[in-house]
Amino acid sequence: MHSKFGLRWLLLLTSLGASCIFPQERSARPGDFDYYVLSLSWSPEFCYNHQSSPECSEHYGFIVHGLWPQSRNGYGPEFCSHAPGPADIHSYLRIMPDPGLIRHEWAAHGTCSGLNADAYFALVRQAFESIRIPRPFLAPRSEMRASPAAVVRSFVEANPGLPPAAVELSCRGPYLQGVDICLSKELHPTSCTIRHECRTQLVKIAPVR
Repeated sequence: MHSKFGLRWLLLLTSLGASCIFPQERSARPGDFDYYVLSLSWSPEFCYNHQSSPECSEHYGFIVHGLWPQSRNGYGPEFCSHAPGPADIHSYLRIMPDPGLIRHEWAAHGTCSGLNADAYFALVRQAFESIRIPRPFLAPRSEMRASPAAVVRSFVEANPGLPPAAVELSCRGPYLQGVDICLSKELHPTSCTIRHECRTQLVKIAPVR
């Protein structure tokens, strides 16, 4: 499992009102990375065990977990500066429906983008809107099951020009946790270099409730 997804669960502390404590900064220069990972979280799976999270007061399918600067020779930089966050967090809640998530993603990943906060989140929105969510994933009312390859194929078919190598699944056991789309700095699809390898023959996809 991608190590950055562990931060998703730690973020629950901020959703419950606790103060956010970040690890020590890594030595990195903002803008010094190779491509982005648009991380899409499957909200029904997260909300199954985190019903008190702000995002779980509504019925979402895929939401943006983050837009992560990534290096081709390993994981990307994190916590590059103490630059201030976005001027208006609420303007981004449609795609990232948790203020704590927005603050965390800026501190951990946005500060490494080389952009100011509002330019970074405008890019996050642009990246999300550039990807068409396959119809079966818009609002399923019952559990779906599909092979990992079939889930990847559904994204490829819904997005002409998106190669299978640019799509990666993250799973929690047999359950779909999220989908990563790898994009260049100009938001063109590019091959992912970090592989999650959902080790299940059939991925279980929790319904939107």
